[in-house]
Amino acid sequence: MCRNIKTLFNFEPPPATDDEIHDASLQFVRKLSGFTIPSKANEAAFERAVAEVSAAARTLIRSMTTSAEPKNRELEAERARARSAARFGAKAGPNA
Repeated sequence: MCRNIKTLFNFEPPPATDDEIHDASLQFVRKLSGFTIPSKANEAAFERAVAEVSAAARTLIRSMTTSAEPKNRELEAERARARSAARFGAKAGPNA
């Protein structure tokens, strides 16, 4: 799984924004294609794939249900930062 693709389901406030869905779709298509930026020859196919993956993701996220309590975006972001700091060490400040 791409590390940059974030879980978008069951967060407060719902639903995932179109920007979040687009960004995750873009990362997914980049991973599959192996291109960060496609050539002019592949640009239309690349953009079409991002749009189709976004549409499928939007349909999936909006049709899923759960009885679990929604997750808090801020709390989850803080937990991710803590995991990153534990894994890679705290970032040095500008005066370090």
